[in-house]
Amino acid sequence: MIHAYNKIYLNQVQDSMGTMLHFVVHDMKWDINKYYDCFISSGVAKMLEHAEPQFAAGKSGYEIAYEVYYRIFGSSTDIKPNYVFGRSPEYFAGWSVAYYSWYKAKSFNEINRAVPIDTIVDMYMPYHEMDVMHFVDEIDARMSKYYDESRLKRLRSYARLTQQELADKSGVSKRMIEQYEQGRKELKNASVATVIKLADVLRCDVRELV
Repeated sequence: MIHAYNKIYLNQVQDSMGTMLHFVVHDMKWDINKYYDCFISSGVAKMLEHAEPQFAAGKSGYEIAYEVYYRIFGSSTDIKPNYVFGRSPEYFAGWSVAYYSWYKAKSFNEINRAVPIDTIVDMYMPYHEMDVMHFVDEIDARMSKYYDESRLKRLRSYARLTQQELADKSGVSKRMIEQYEQGRKELKNASVATVIKLADVLRCDVRELV
């Protein structure tokens, strides 16, 4: 199996991810899903998932959190970490998802679409007591289920919208959305206007839908 990067960086990336998530939740008081979206959109996630040396070996988890904050807000913060020992559920989530990303060569964004980071936090019990490969197997199962679904359903779920909410926001009927998601109609055969309406609400490129 081809992994994402040289294993010599893995332990550092895992610790950085774990420390980062613990810090932003417990000290910076940042909602973990909102922070993780910022982590991904800032470009810092890509640096870590490819083990770019300046991040994988050159920054601590605290410094990575500061980097994300600066890239999103354009300013620094003076919040200091309260150093703790032991693994919190947030540390477990960062440590484990870093391992999965390395082991399967999957991006943090790709994983997060299928298994949101708060869901991984909730997996702390019982997975923190198990071999990490049990975690890998569980994420594999969830990834397979998610990516086997229609593209529209995947993107709608990621946007945390019900079919009715997507219908209300896009102007495309709920019945049509159901048919596209169930494969009874193909979205690639829909009108350009319909696809654009759905893509605008889901904040995705039309190519992701068709």
